[in-house]
Amino acid sequence: MQRCALMLVCLTLLQGCTGAFFQPQRTMVITPARLGLDYRDVTMQTPDGVRLHAWYMPARGEARGTVLFLHGNAENISTHIASVYWLPAQHYNVLLPDYRGYGESAGTPTLPGLVTDAETAIAWLAARPEVQTQGMAVFGQSLGGSLAVYAVAHSPERAQIKTLIIDSAFSSYRRIAREKLAGFWLTWALQVPLSLTVDDQYSPIDAIAAISPIPLLIIHSVHDPIVPISHAEALYAAAKQPKALWRIAQGGHIQALTHEEQRRRLAEYLDQYFAR
Repeated sequence: MQRCALMLVCLTLLQGCTGAFFQPQRTMVITPARLGLDYRDVTMQTPDGVRLHAWYMPARGEARGTVLFLHGNAENISTHIASVYWLPAQHYNVLLPDYRGYGESAGTPTLPGLVTDAETAIAWLAARPEVQTQGMAVFGQSLGGSLAVYAVAHSPERAQIKTLIIDSAFSSYRRIAREKLAGFWLTWALQVPLSLTVDDQYSPIDAIAAISPIPLLIIHSVHDPIVPISHAEALYAAAKQPKALWRIAQGGHIQALTHEEQRRRLAEYLDQYFAR
C-alpha cells in the first residue's frame, strides 16, 4: 500500500495535480421527473466542439427569472439536483449542465475545458427570450462556484447576469491543493512543489474583483471540513461592492441549502433582483 502511494506521488509530480479536482460519474441516479418536476433534456455545443448535456427545469407558474446552476467536482447533475430542485416551486427556471466527461456529456474533464463549459452554458441561457427579458442568476457550488467566478468575470453576457452566488467555493486551485496535500503524511513534505503543478490561471481570487458591479453573494459553512471558510473570507475581501457573505452555522460542505430556512433566505435574495 505504501509503495503504491509513493508511486502515485511520483506520477502526480510528473503529470500535475489539476486532474485530481475532477471526480466524474457517468451513471445517472435520478431524473427531475422522479422528483415530480417538469424538465427537458438540452444539448449544447462548446466552441471546441464538445457536446454537453443539461436539464432545463421550467418554473411552476409565472417565471420570475432563471438560474444557471454549476455543480461541484464529483458525480453529476443527477445527484447535485438536490441543491436546486426546490427553485421551480419558487418561480425560477433552472438550467443544470453537466461538464464534459460528467453524466451524459461527451469529452474528458480538464480545467480549461470546464471553464469553457461554464461559459457555454451562460451563452446558451443568454440567447433565450426569457433571459433576454428577465436576466439570469449564476449559482455555483464548490468547484462550480470557483468556475463561476472566472466565467462571469470574463463573460460577454455580463449585462444579463443579475447576480452571482457561490457556495462553498475555494479561492485558489493551488491553495486548496496545498491544503489537501498538507493533510496527508505522505505528501506533507511535498505540499509546495506538488501544488505548484496545479493550474492556477483560472483561480477566482484573481478574477473576483472584476465581478463588480454584478451583485455577489458568498455562502459558506463555518464548519466546512472540505473547503475552510477562510477561502470565503479571502474571496469576500478581494471582491468589490456590492457583495455579501453569509456565514452558515449549520451543516458542512455544500449543505447550507439542505435547511429550509436557508432555501427561504436564498429565494428572498433572488426576489430582490427578479421583481415582477
